[in-house]
Amino acid sequence: MKDLSLVKETKTGDKLTVAGLLFVGKEASIHKYMPQAECIYLHYSDDNREEYDNRIDLKLPIISVLDRLTEKIQDYNHLVNIQVGLFRLEIYDFSEKVFQEALLNAYTHRRYDSPGSIYVKHYSDQLIIESPGGFMADINEKNIITHPSVPRNKLIAETLQRLRYVQRTGQGIDIIFKEMVSMGKPYPEYTAYKDAIKLTLYSSIEDEGFVKFIAETQDKNNNLFTLPELMVLRYLFENKTISLSEAADLTQLKSDDAKHVLSKLERLSLIELSGRIYMLTAKVYHEVKSDIQYTQDLTATYIKAKNMILEYLEINGSINNETIRELCRCTRKQSYSYTKRMREENVINMIGKGKSVHYVKK
Repeated sequence: MKDLSLVKETKTGDKLTVAGLLFVGKEASIHKYMPQAECIYLHYSDDNREEYDNRIDLKLPIISVLDRLTEKIQDYNHLVNIQVGLFRLEIYDFSEKVFQEALLNAYTHRRYDSPGSIYVKHYSDQLIIESPGGFMADINEKNIITHPSVPRNKLIAETLQRLRYVQRTGQGIDIIFKEMVSMGKPYPEYTAYKDAIKLTLYSSIEDEGFVKFIAETQDKNNNLFTLPELMVLRYLFENKTISLSEAADLTQLKSDDAKHVLSKLERLSLIELSGRIYMLTAKVYHEVKSDIQYTQDLTATYIKAKNMILEYLEINGSINNETIRELCRCTRKQSYSYTKRMREENVINMIGKGKSVHYVKK
């Protein structure tokens, strides 16, 4: 207990710290000395989402609360089996790993000088965890993934780390997001209030094809995707294309770091640069979508490049391949395919040969 700093020496003898009370205190002691250290579980049925049909008030040590609520949520948890090659991938409504990490985060970051309780609201389609106290320092919804961990209650965080209940490196949020994204579920949703934080976890699987693709690709490469890589791939499955700036905003990374993520996915032949934007490669389309969709998306990229080239010609009169590559952020091969297609459409003329080649509008 002393090694964990749950007990400290005083002139009148050894005494429990606040963290000590929260880890080993009896229910009566927690009720007497820290009544605010309470977790309230509420279950709602689909027939009545306004009034709960089951309530549990827990003024117990943190680990006891974790065990009780994990058991309770598992009672209602539905399982979906997704066939991936020769094995089945089991996906529950609410992942035990995600829920436990989220609940322990609430205990670690809540304000204990607030009379409010932690609430766990359990619906069939969502799990909501509310805890007293806003975000620490300059953390907000737009940087919560990449901002260094700043625990409000450091000793509680350190004890959970030493007991191996949470990551030692402060990657709790990363784990929550990564697990949810890889399972094809909506992103965890944080809502910040002046004196409270609400986390919403959704149960639905939005794209089983994406889940199968991630599981098969990781197994084939014997390597797990990082969270930013998963986020970029998920975005492309849903939106077809992504720019560097969009990737940086999505992953909450600096532009150079986002570029590194995109470059790695390029090396894995999962995405390719087409003009100024990235899209899934023909190989990926063939595996999870269709060659027709690939052609359609590639055509949309060409149309954007074509419009930029024509706008440039309206202003400047002529354009060369180097300018096209800079304007459209494309490769030499892509620049050649754009101009070749535009000449076939009788939109531009090519003048000169070799390095002096340039194009004018017809």
